[in-house]
Amino acid sequence: MNDTALQYILAAILVLPLLGAVGALLPPPPGLRGRGPDQAVLRHGVTVTGAVLVLAIVLAAGFDHNHPAKMQATTDLNWIPALRIHLHLGVDGISLPLLVLTALLTFLCALYSYFKMPDGPRPRAFVALLLLLEGGTLASFAVLDLILFFLAFETVLVPMYFLISRWGGANRERSALRFIVYTLLGSVIMLLGLLLIGVKAGTFDMVALATDNGSHLSHTTQLVAVLAIGLGLAVKAPMWPLHSWLPDAHTAAPTVGSVLLAGVLLKMGTYGLVRVVLPIAPGGMHTFAPYLAAFAVVGIIYGSLACLALVRQGNGGDLKRLIAYSSVGHMGFVLLGIASMNPTGVNGALFANVAHGLITGLLFFLVGALKDRYGSSDLDQLAGRTGAALYGRAPRLGGLLAFGAVASLGLPGLAGFWGEMLAMFGAFKPGAGLSRPAYLTFTAVAAFGTLLTAAYLLTVVRRMCMGDRDTARAQPALADVRGYEFAAWTPLAALTVLAGLWPALLLSLTDPAVRSLLGGS
Repeated sequence: MNDTALQYILAAILVLPLLGAVGALLPPPPGLRGRGPDQAVLRHGVTVTGAVLVLAIVLAAGFDHNHPAKMQATTDLNWIPALRIHLHLGVDGISLPLLVLTALLTFLCALYSYFKMPDGPRPRAFVALLLLLEGGTLASFAVLDLILFFLAFETVLVPMYFLISRWGGANRERSALRFIVYTLLGSVIMLLGLLLIGVKAGTFDMVALATDNGSHLSHTTQLVAVLAIGLGLAVKAPMWPLHSWLPDAHTAAPTVGSVLLAGVLLKMGTYGLVRVVLPIAPGGMHTFAPYLAAFAVVGIIYGSLACLALVRQGNGGDLKRLIAYSSVGHMGFVLLGIASMNPTGVNGALFANVAHGLITGLLFFLVGALKDRYGSSDLDQLAGRTGAALYGRAPRLGGLLAFGAVASLGLPGLAGFWGEMLAMFGAFKPGAGLSRPAYLTFTAVAAFGTLLTAAYLLTVVRRMCMGDRDTARAQPALADVRGYEFAAWTPLAALTVLAGLWPALLLSLTDPAVRSLLGGS
């Protein structure tokens, strides 16, 4: 497919969700109302997100897989000449997988919400916010101008705030406020770093800056820019100790909010580190890389220990909160891979990004289903003293929960294995000039973190899937996987297996692009 056709497809992918968000606020035509306006607007959400997913798949199919390091489907229009801001769009092997992942997860969330709308105000605003969130996230992965990246980065904050505060659970307003305050403060600091780079380099164009590879930026400028931009991105990543907004936001968010928050919004932080910080200010990144790696491995251990505390019987641990803390640990591996500053580690980070989106999205869907059935996601209440015995009471639900858990702990043959392994391999032999003894220590700590991860996830499987069947049968009947749940969850499980068995499908896209970014060509 020629680049002009891909250019129009990418533009449609970015514009369609925004037009759909406006359309969701308008009254539906009389012939399309179905059983009522609420059903019509939910169907509208499924239709728009489905069309975006189809376009994303067409874009991926037409992408020149022989040259994944080359920016494709590019548009470059002079938008605000006085400020040297261009409407510059494009995708390469780094951004394409995240673009498709965003389109897939948003479609599955819209499909799930059509059948299981979260409690709260009427669906019109819900669908509009969901589509606005999708548009902002897709734009974050497709824009190639620093100011546009910042604007797209900020666009997703408002819809996520309202999704949590209006359709969330207990403490939703407090959790939503904490989310918006943390991320906005981080964004203000990040904007200062982006402006510094643009002013000093004379351009905000990310491709030109990456090609220049920091040669026109002094070392002091790079240090200040990396510190400012890195702090803003680290909040979204989330990096320890800037993660404390995450567990509350996940616990309070509706199911689809948690899926999108974990599946795509967290990826915007780590994507920014790869797309902006690594190629544009490599000298500053080289200075801060060991500190980033140290924070990453602390996050791995901290997240695992927090999960071990939550999973213990009698501690009243919440399953949604547990998965949120597990994300701190998993994203720690992504940050460690980036901090290695070599192709192996960065490829591992990008692979782990996609794997985490698939697996954690599935886990949040499953926990949401358990909460709908039990009325709670409290682990002690779900499992009781003898275990929930899901294998016997709801075997498909129990099997999927066990599958998600073993995929998350990094079982070989599933997607969770490759990213974390490559991130540790990258840290084992870091980029030139980085202290190998320090990184060997980081690798050893991260490897210990994988053992802790296995410990708490297997404990979840034991308490939720196993147990005394006779005692479990005395509890109210438990519905197994319903048809719409099967439709929403199966693609995530299938892609988790596919990526685990065929990692080259992803690595063949990212590796040439990563080597080009690190080399400045």
